[in-house]
Amino acid sequence: MTDQAARTGTDGTPTHCPYCALQCGMTLRPAPGAVGGLEVVPRTAFPVNRGALCGKGQTAPELLAPGTRLTTPLLRDPATGELSPAGWDAALDRVAEGLARTRERYGPDAVGVFGGGGLTNEKAYALGKFARLVLGSSQIDYNGRFCMSSAAAAGNRAFGVDRGLPFPLADIPRTGCVILVGSNLAETMPPVLRYFTELRENGGRLIVVDPRRTRTAEHADLHLAPRPGTDLALALGLLHLVVAEGRVDEAFVAARTTGWEEARAAAMAHWPELVERLTGVPVPRLREAVRMFCEPASSMVLTARGPEQQSKGTDTVGAWINLCLATGRAGRPLSGYGCLTGQGNGQGGREHGQKADQLPGYRMLADAEARAHVAGVWGVDPDTLPGPGRSAYELLDALGRDTPDGVRALLLMASNPVVSAPRAAHVTERLRALDLLVVADVVLSESARLADVVLPVTQWAEETGTMTNLEGRVLLRRKAVDPPPGCRSDLAVLHDLAARLGWEKGFPTDPEEVFDELRRASAGGKADYSGITYRRVAEEDGVFWPCPETPPAPPQAAEDAPSPAPRPGAPHPGTPRLFLDRFATPDGRARFAPVTHRPAAEEPTPEYPLLLTTGRVLAQYQSGAQTRRVDSLNAAAPGPFVQLHPRLAERLGAAEGDRLAVTSRRGRAVAPARISRDIRPDTVFMPFHWPGEGRANTLTNPALDPTSRMPEFKVCAVRVELADHAAAGAGAKAALDAGAGAAPGAAPGGRGADAAGG
Repeated sequence: MTDQAARTGTDGTPTHCPYCALQCGMTLRPAPGAVGGLEVVPRTAFPVNRGALCGKGQTAPELLAPGTRLTTPLLRDPATGELSPAGWDAALDRVAEGLARTRERYGPDAVGVFGGGGLTNEKAYALGKFARLVLGSSQIDYNGRFCMSSAAAAGNRAFGVDRGLPFPLADIPRTGCVILVGSNLAETMPPVLRYFTELRENGGRLIVVDPRRTRTAEHADLHLAPRPGTDLALALGLLHLVVAEGRVDEAFVAARTTGWEEARAAAMAHWPELVERLTGVPVPRLREAVRMFCEPASSMVLTARGPEQQSKGTDTVGAWINLCLATGRAGRPLSGYGCLTGQGNGQGGREHGQKADQLPGYRMLADAEARAHVAGVWGVDPDTLPGPGRSAYELLDALGRDTPDGVRALLLMASNPVVSAPRAAHVTERLRALDLLVVADVVLSESARLADVVLPVTQWAEETGTMTNLEGRVLLRRKAVDPPPGCRSDLAVLHDLAARLGWEKGFPTDPEEVFDELRRASAGGKADYSGITYRRVAEEDGVFWPCPETPPAPPQAAEDAPSPAPRPGAPHPGTPRLFLDRFATPDGRARFAPVTHRPAAEEPTPEYPLLLTTGRVLAQYQSGAQTRRVDSLNAAAPGPFVQLHPRLAERLGAAEGDRLAVTSRRGRAVAPARISRDIRPDTVFMPFHWPGEGRANTLTNPALDPTSRMPEFKVCAVRVELADHAAAGAGAKAALDAGAGAAPGAAPGGRGADAAGG
């Protein structure tokens, strides 16, 4: 029997999808004739997706095909500027020498690390430890900052802890009403749609808030289509009506919250007619939304990137949380606020050290006690740990700058900011300006094409590790096949680099050994994993954090079986449902946020009279680095487009398929018109999965939320013209604004002005 057969057995290898935060269960079986050598079999017993998979999950093994992915390190030849195959020793030596030289000449903060929300918990933990111990640098963040940092900040402020959903997905069909704000989950995570279908079948109601009539909005009982950037005003207007109509749960507010009077006063300044003027949502629909939300005994609010990716995203989410608190829809069974995390490990990735201000266990770097605990696990003096660093966009903006605080070298893992970052043409130039760019990835992404060193690493089916899904459920991905001989795991890369930089110990390559250390580092923190083991995760189909090693005291009885009660002497069962007895604040009370509406960072002007919003489509994922390499997904979504209303198209003289130029203050993108009545006439939409002239993030605004440091991806001012007309006056600047961006499979290019990959 082969090693592979021994691992997979007759029933295959149970594991999880490599894409979104659902982390759908699947089984992989050997299939010699299939692309990638594996077939996907549904895991109907896994509770999250119950066997359902979207097209991305079904085709995920195609990413394993030899012609699709990297299989050997690449080094850039200084003489020719080209990337060429090299051995691992040569590649790692060049990286270690470059990092050491940069640290010695400019100091440790001249070396940056940028991670990804797709990394396992073990990799995220090891990457944060590598940055702070081996490099001594504070300059680490990750692309998950662009995912749900605003929701995290608002959740911490209100509840004292941030976990995407404070309840399992299985609670959704049993509640009375869900307000879904800024999520097109029918396309971004299709298997979860069944929970909302079951909600309605059970008599519950679904309210969708989105400026477009998306596939998700088509399933709603009520669709509210606010002007982009006005979600905060909308939430405040609904709270105003809750107060005016006498729907406040005064007993809950008095017993379990603080700060209500200030939040109430702020909301009362947003009367319905004002909110209608700001948002475009008619007053009768506002009143209907309040009625639908408040009449059932239980309700939920779920947000996604729509309200969060704004320069006021933290306050916007805070306003939706206020609505839950004022109506008693929090800290009770089948009620509450939750965030739909996007990336596969967007939750776990920020809990264990990738984020600029955090240490493992969701501890904060600025907390002396937290530093002492983690330093004790790592065997170092707490004073040697650097302090908090820059947020993701601020780190990218500092790359290659000839200033005392500039970042001269960057280790980039599992991220493609050339496509995914705001103001992407500018970020591309910053990457090109680095003295040393090292990219560890599965494929030759647009960002990898700019690198001095490219390190080919293993991917989901070739390695074992844990992920934490949007429910806070810690899951185990299992190795199903051996990687190609030229690939190494990210853990092995960090181990080898650490050894070359003087750290012979402390960076094991076995993921379970790393996880056991992570457990110790997280013990006692908000995200306590100390009671979670690989064996438990495998046997229990995941374990919800917090799960300390010490069993809890018996919980108070609560209606509707909120969480499993521990047996005497049994390990902690995990925490599927948070806040039923108290919130995670020092006094156990949730905190209202006294927020008021303010405009987006950019409002329309005569020069830029329209609003652009961005998002995803069904067949693609994030920057498209993986999905654009799968033929069936590419056929379903072959390229970018500009969605616009027929009224706007008529004003422009545009027909379906005409090439449109969309221009913001940061650049220009060109894509074919897709005319639809499903979008507001004052708004255009572009998906952001593609490089090249249709790169939507060329246009987006890096204006940052003051608390979460989230860029304002979801709203910016633009003008739209027929591309042929616009080209005449665009001038030379348009080439830079559009970016380069080679197609998958193109030859590696240089880092000069004419290089592919921008």
